[in-house]
Amino acid sequence: MSKLHLVFGGRVADPRTLDFTDLASLDIVGLFPDYASAEKAWRGAAQRTVDDAEMKYVVVHLHRLLEPPLEG
Repeated sequence: MSKLHLVFGGRVADPRTLDFTDLASLDIVGLFPDYASAEKAWRGAAQRTVDDAEMKYVVVHLHRLLEPPLEG
């Protein structure tokens, strides 16, 4: 089974947080089947905006949301 990862980014109110200011203008980089390819895409997107402190890109581990830990 693939371990899906989502890479997206956008403007944040404070670079130390994940408080995205305009959800309508998020840059959805894509879905990736493994962390290595997601990280490569994240690095590329983040590098393009390295001089803009208000832009932030993240990798979301979707597989963790789809497979929550079992109770017990």
